[in-house]
Amino acid sequence: MTTSQMQTIDCQVHCYERDRPERPWVGFLQGPDEVTGDDMVAAMDSVGVDGAILISPFSMYRYDASYALEVYSKHPTRFGLVRPFDPHSDSIAEEMAEWTGNAGVIGARIMLTAEPFEADHPGLNRILDAGAAAGVPVNVMCSTKLGLFGELARRHPNTLMVIDHLGIPQPPEPPPPAEPWADLPEVLSLAALDNVVIKISGAGTLSQEPFPYPDIWEPLRQIFDAYGLDRCLWGTDWTRATRLLNYEQGVEAFRVTDQLSDAEREVLMGGTLKRVYKWSPGQG
Repeated sequence: MTTSQMQTIDCQVHCYERDRPERPWVGFLQGPDEVTGDDMVAAMDSVGVDGAILISPFSMYRYDASYALEVYSKHPTRFGLVRPFDPHSDSIAEEMAEWTGNAGVIGARIMLTAEPFEADHPGLNRILDAGAAAGVPVNVMCSTKLGLFGELARRHPNTLMVIDHLGIPQPPEPPPPAEPWADLPEVLSLAALDNVVIKISGAGTLSQEPFPYPDIWEPLRQIFDAYGLDRCLWGTDWTRATRLLNYEQGVEAFRVTDQLSDAEREVLMGGTLKRVYKWSPGQG
């Protein structure tokens, strides 16, 4: 862990075991064959990242967060936990209460991209109600679903909702799309909703230039100006980005740039996350 006063905290990483009968993968997530909790901690240590939000990977484990809980039990001072919830479950309130009763749990997640949904879907609304009742933010994978996200955020003004990955589709492998920031105007419009914050995660994967990705800063500055840095959380989305950049590049791009002052960097790379999730590394 770093010894400076500033803590660097990644707002989204994934850990998972190899696909095996004892814990089979349901689907596939771009990345290495395995990234254990030990592997993730080693990667963080190598670049001075103090902690991270560990998101149980929907692509592999769907709604089973048992491996994330296992990782936390071994590294309780390094990770806060978030897992996806099933909108089709009949017991969402009970599941949320059980989940948030676990040590290290700091949030929940909705995958709006998993299937066609409407804003009046009962399960989505129950998850958001349960998140508010439990006092935890609900992370929402909403790329290409920003209009639906906005409708849900307006329906649930007392639920703190987190836009995953800039709200913008991000490639799993090169090359980046020709117009990676095409949805930026809609992302900026959501800043008008007071209960919405945004993850500045995976930004390097949208760059059409090599490290340190100088072309990401003009659109990012628009997001910073719209939301305010106190509603923006930096992260890497490790391990999804492995074919586009390594973990060090995902971290260092935000350290070496002259587009952020030291004070801005401290807020973006940890300060906002501590306040939004009421958690910081070392708590255990």
